[in-house]
Amino acid sequence: MEKAQQFRIIEVAKRLTSSVPLMAWPAACGFPSPADDYMDRPLDFNELLIVNAASTFAVRVIGDSMIDAGIFPKDIAVIDRSVTPVDRHIVLALLDGDFTIKRYRKRDGRVWLQAENPAYANILLTEDSTFEVWGVVTRSIRLLV
Repeated sequence: MEKAQQFRIIEVAKRLTSSVPLMAWPAACGFPSPADDYMDRPLDFNELLIVNAASTFAVRVIGDSMIDAGIFPKDIAVIDRSVTPVDRHIVLALLDGDFTIKRYRKRDGRVWLQAENPAYANILLTEDSTFEVWGVVTRSIRLLV
């Protein structure tokens, strides 16, 4: 069984006070003219990242167990504690004293955590497991520079 990995909780999400311009068309490549005629309404990152600010926080991802789900080391996972996890949600869980991000699986009365990397085995939860879902991963942010 894979040892759950430690995560550094970044901080409770706070309302961002600024917005950035959003161009009215997608860009295949190149840089569009910044003329106002081509501008859409300002893009508010709160609308993209946060549904319930009071229950949202973020963690920095370490490890590669979720790469096939598009969650990579150094990404920032946005966690919403107000979402009730159901089968196939990706969750931040506290498992035997360590934080881990895995896909929550529940079927036929069994619960397990599934990695999204074939190098890692499923973690079957038993009566001996100390397990708590801290929240559902709703977004993953990747910094490119």
